Amino acid sequence: MKAPDFLRRFVQKAYEQLKKVPASPQAVAGGAALGIFWAFTPLLGLKTALSVLSAWALRRSKIAAALAVSMHDVLTPFWPFFLRWEYDLGFWVLYGRLPRHLHAAALHLKYWLHWTTLRVLWPTFLGSLAFAVPSALVTYWVVDRSLRRYHAAHGGNPDPQQPVDRGD
Repeated sequence: MKAPDFLRRFVQKAYEQLKKVPASPQAVAGGAALGIFWAFTPLLGLKTALSVLSAWALRRSKIAAALAVSMHDVLTPFWPFFLRWEYDLGFWVLYGRLPRHLHAAALHLKYWLHWTTLRVLWPTFLGSLAFAVPSALVTYWVVDRSLRRYHAAHGGNPDPQQPVDRGD
């Protein structure tokens, strides 16, 4: 199986799932954007909960938020690279220079529940915003536009003046 074919099928399957979400295009696009935003952060284990919670708070589709976080898992093999780039960028923003060396001992699981974790997590979170914000904006635009076209072609053209539904 070729990688481009796999990715094309993966994106098509994700789009088919998003089309089935019973909410307005704005609510689905907002939920998907929130899911992608949180998916780029280094908050392992909290991404789905944070995306669903923020979608609920902003009255966007919680289903689309959860789907988007899980769709982002296709990048799992590349996470070490993303995390390193996010850490380097966040460190540069905080301290005006690139880190000299990131010691593997600082990433050991036994240190994750200590306050010293913030020395690595905070720069990584800050750097993740450089990936998360543009990705979320592009996701919103693409999903909203494609769902509007889909609904227009299939007779379900939603009225943009209608109040945004809760997206449940």
